[in-house]
Amino acid sequence: MNVAIMKTKAEQALSEAFASRAGELPGGEAAAKVRLEALGHFGALGLPHRRVEEWKYTDLRNAMKEALPPASGKASLPSNAEVISVLGPLATFAAHRVVFVDGKFAPDLSDLVADGAVTVSSLATVLASDGDAELLAAAGSESNAVVALNSAYATDGAVIDIAAEVTLDRPVLVVHLRADGNAVTTTVRNIVRIGEASEATVVEAFVKLPGAATDYRCNTLTKVAVGKGAKLSHVKATLEAGAGIHLANWLVDLDAKANYRAFHLTAGTGLARNELVITFAGEESEIDLSGIFIARHGEHVDTTLVVDHAVPRCISRELFKGVLDDHARGVFQGKVIVRQDAQKTDGKQMAQVLMLSPDCEFDSKPELEIYADDVVCGHGSTSADLDEDLVFYCRSRGIPLAQARALLIESFVGEAIEKVEREDVRDALADIAREWLHRAAAEKVAA
Repeated sequence: MNVAIMKTKAEQALSEAFASRAGELPGGEAAAKVRLEALGHFGALGLPHRRVEEWKYTDLRNAMKEALPPASGKASLPSNAEVISVLGPLATFAAHRVVFVDGKFAPDLSDLVADGAVTVSSLATVLASDGDAELLAAAGSESNAVVALNSAYATDGAVIDIAAEVTLDRPVLVVHLRADGNAVTTTVRNIVRIGEASEATVVEAFVKLPGAATDYRCNTLTKVAVGKGAKLSHVKATLEAGAGIHLANWLVDLDAKANYRAFHLTAGTGLARNELVITFAGEESEIDLSGIFIARHGEHVDTTLVVDHAVPRCISRELFKGVLDDHARGVFQGKVIVRQDAQKTDGKQMAQVLMLSPDCEFDSKPELEIYADDVVCGHGSTSADLDEDLVFYCRSRGIPLAQARALLIESFVGEAIEKVEREDVRDALADIAREWLHRAAAEKVAA
């Protein structure tokens, strides 16, 4: 007996809208074939829900009751001064800046580079010129509905290529800016390729203009390839502010002796899921993944990691810290896989959360799948409230309550921020976190 699987209203809309949208998406016949295949995967999977193990704490099917229309890309472009204003501290360091407004490249606001050492291009432009349609393909689209939707609907994004044996003197800053006053969906795809023995920093920033809608959908995916002996520092700041849904995937492949350092900062988003899949494809490589998330007023932040030690003698470190208050929910899922041939693996993972209200919730699921016998691996997870003795100590030194709480929380998340090696980027992230924490502490005390 065949049982028909009922599709939700959002799932039907996402599948059916492609026919009318396909003609507007960049790329030739090869790209269209990749998109159709991905849409087929989504049709078979549907939106993930709590019965899907990887999504048991983040029921996307329930959260997405309806599908929002795609962004038209016709909203009025902001001025350069407005972009700098919404970036805040992220505009304080010198960078090669590329800006996308509602998922569409904004050349007048960007500083594209093509000097032989580094090339930054628009994905839509590359696809329109019958470029590599494989840029739209993504490992896992057959089993991950969010990745499949990204492959089907991606409109634009940054393509960053760094030549071999190059050290960038300043970061590449990719700005994804929401400007549309209507509730819409943006789907973007970034590509980062670092040549052999090169070194670079890439920062992705998701921000909004004051007049942008508070309800939105964002589906972003970044494919990263780090060459042999190369070093990449990769930072993402999600500061879109609103009741929308932000879905992000990073798919990272590391060659031999590569060094990859990643950091996520998430604050002020209704529902955010940051998923990272890291694959060691070459021996003697290292990764250091870290991040902080700040959630309150019922916000939901999910960090999901899969670190695949597929080859021997690699090192992985993960440290994520969260601050939850007022009905907020945090999720951390960290899976480390050590394949049978991946001897001499060294992996450590830690998730720590401050729970500032009895009404907030933290779900932590660290996992180790070890099939080799000569490894050193460990994981841990903790959750607690602020130490009232430390709060009293600060207040006894004349520090007001709100400031005392903010300082202690800042110290807690500071350990993760310190993982960012580049000083100017690290200082900008610290300033953003400090501003959020002090404002939240002041509101809590006032209440």
